[in-house]
Amino acid sequence: MAMPETTPAPGQWTVEDVWRLPDDGNRYEVIDGVLYVTPAPRLAHQDAVAALHRLLHAYVVRSPVGWALQSPADIVFGPRDGVQPDLFVAPLVEGRRPTGWKEITRLLLAVEVLSPGTASRDRREKRRLYQRHADEYWIVDLDARLIERWRPEDTRPEVLDETLVWQPAGAAEPLVIELPAVFREVWGE
Repeated sequence: MAMPETTPAPGQWTVEDVWRLPDDGNRYEVIDGVLYVTPAPRLAHQDAVAALHRLLHAYVVRSPVGWALQSPADIVFGPRDGVQPDLFVAPLVEGRRPTGWKEITRLLLAVEVLSPGTASRDRREKRRLYQRHADEYWIVDLDARLIERWRPEDTRPEVLDETLVWQPAGAAEPLVIELPAVFREVWGE
């Protein structure tokens, strides 16, 4: 990728501008025209994404309502909103899993695992964005060993530290996640 010929003014970045940035190991996202750069996450972060992906993937295979994926991804909600959720479930497209990023215009679930450099963005800008474009948003706090669950209409999160039950529309049965077991796996206990 090449650098944009002219650097957009602050707050004027587009998804197209982001796609022209160099592939330098960072994750680039744009929310409401603001560019965000995120370095590679720590290992515990990746372990949490992997553990939750295994659970979500197995669930959507049994209850085919969507498809579980993880970043890197190009999730575009508009010309000035393109993100890379750590983990997400995209709805099926005409009964099949999506075959390209452009088919994903909303999410059944978005999941972000907090990192020191992204926590405030995950709780503010990304939360507001996901509340507009996802049925549910989970913020995973590894240090506190809990998940904050947000839905579109929420003004405060539901804080879960024992059991998380998720049942998207159209699913015959819920996914039940025992959070202490997930956090023990992540921390190698």
